[in-house]
Amino acid sequence: MRDGGPAFPQAPGPLSPGEGPKGLAGASWKIALAVTLLMQTVAAFLNQCVPVLAPLLTGSAGLPPEAAGHLAALSTTGTLLFLLVGMPVLARLGPVRTLQAGAAIAAGGMAVAALGNTFALAVAALLIGVGYGPTPPAGSRILAATAPPRHRTLIFSIKQAGAPLGGVVAGLVIAPVAASAGWPFGLGLAIAIALVSAALIQRSRPMLDVEREPDRPIHPLALLSRRNVTGPFTALGLHPLLPPLTVLACSLATLQGCLTTFAVTWLTTTRGLSLTQAGAVFAAMQGGGIIARIVLGWVADRMANGPMNLVGQGLGAAVLVALFVLLPPMGFWPTLILGALAGSLAASWNGIYQSEVARLAPPGRIAEATAGSSTLSFLGYLIPPTIFAALVSATGSWLLPQLLTAGQVVLVALLVLPRLRRRA
Repeated sequence: MRDGGPAFPQAPGPLSPGEGPKGLAGASWKIALAVTLLMQTVAAFLNQCVPVLAPLLTGSAGLPPEAAGHLAALSTTGTLLFLLVGMPVLARLGPVRTLQAGAAIAAGGMAVAALGNTFALAVAALLIGVGYGPTPPAGSRILAATAPPRHRTLIFSIKQAGAPLGGVVAGLVIAPVAASAGWPFGLGLAIAIALVSAALIQRSRPMLDVEREPDRPIHPLALLSRRNVTGPFTALGLHPLLPPLTVLACSLATLQGCLTTFAVTWLTTTRGLSLTQAGAVFAAMQGGGIIARIVLGWVADRMANGPMNLVGQGLGAAVLVALFVLLPPMGFWPTLILGALAGSLAASWNGIYQSEVARLAPPGRIAEATAGSSTLSFLGYLIPPTIFAALVSATGSWLLPQLLTAGQVVLVALLVLPRLRRRA
């Protein structure tokens, strides 16, 4: 960086799995994948509890249904806060301890949500987002050093399959529990899952937290310093493919964020489904994403051209989402099947994207580049749901915002296609 060294010390060379017992490169990739997959799943589960419980939470606080978009925006704001200033915390604590801290913070957010009023829901959404923040940079830091290069994209995609898997758990477990026993009981179950999962990965710390900086300052002045805040963004200039890849990721995040944020509310208010049925459709959308992430990650490894895979996937997702919202009400099972197809592409791009960022970034700058690119791509989860909610309130219709979210992916994919194809 122009004003100083990177947020993490430069590695002595490329981190190749199995090169020796010292550092992360000596760790088992299977243990690394198990830890990152578990915590990705738990973080996503906690994050997706907000849209799944949105009809009950907003109703208890006297808020309109579309307020789910504002809660989702606050959650994304919390994630962005960590991505902007949290790299020194990751360096000092190590990736495993940081993942544990994230789960504890998100569990605290769930406890605050149990108060049930508007202010409590806002604070809870913010804390849950902060708790999700460590998953992209910590997971990339661990896997980039341990994953075999020939299977890198597949391993990253398996880890990222934890995101829709968390949504499946939220849809199939939390929604029925909240519907039958009340949403406070559902929140209590979510807190227990978060804390137990954080305890389960404790034994991996001696292996995966070896490359940390115990003396790294994490006081407010260090976190808010110009070098710390700008470092992740300057890291995006280290490869010409990183900026267009980030723009495409932001567009895909817009589609995925709006689809998952409003799916349960839209299905219950306009398609006549019960909360349990809508939760099942939500789970099917996430389940389709699990399968697609693994399959498409394997395909990306075979084709060795991740950026072009993402372009094709984005165009396919836009078409399926448009069909999902344009077709008339079809009953539960057809809605579930079409929702699973739409979710399979709309929620399965993250693994390929994060693998490409880790591949393109220089050794020692992977966590920085991941944080910077993820910060910008997460704007797709932050701003569009708020605009979506405002459009629903202004027009009284869900269709226009839904079609706009699908159409912008087509536009962005076509705009970045020439640059990605030329550079790739």
